Amino acid sequence: MNGREKLEGYLISLGYSFEKLGDDTWLINEPAKGLLNVMILLDSPVVMIRVNVMNTPELKKEEFLTDVLRLNATDVIHGAYALDGDKLILIDTLLIETLDKEELQSTLDAFSLALFQHFSKLSVYRN
Repeated sequence: MNGREKLEGYLISLGYSFEKLGDDTWLINEPAKGLLNVMILLDSPVVMIRVNVMNTPELKKEEFLTDVLRLNATDVIHGAYALDGDKLILIDTLLIETLDKEELQSTLDAFSLALFQHFSKLSVYRN
């Protein structure tokens, strides 16, 4: 089984609604699970799972970045917050060769939890 088949099989088995955007790109939209516009990108040997969280604020940027780093250190189970240009993203990278269904589920659950739990803290920085 190749990486594409493996990922799609896991997504189907786990019951996620997804759209295939390209040979190696999938988009998950599961509002009931707190997952909107979660991208899965296969760039063998790595699988990247990422979601745009928000634009970085123009005001209180240093305070914002300090809070994000603290969340990374204490409150993100899988993956990490990162900056991509002017966007705050949540990202995790996994190896396709050793990826199993439970690891994929753990990452998606951790994203859902982080997005829910951190919303009130991060939303105060929205422009």
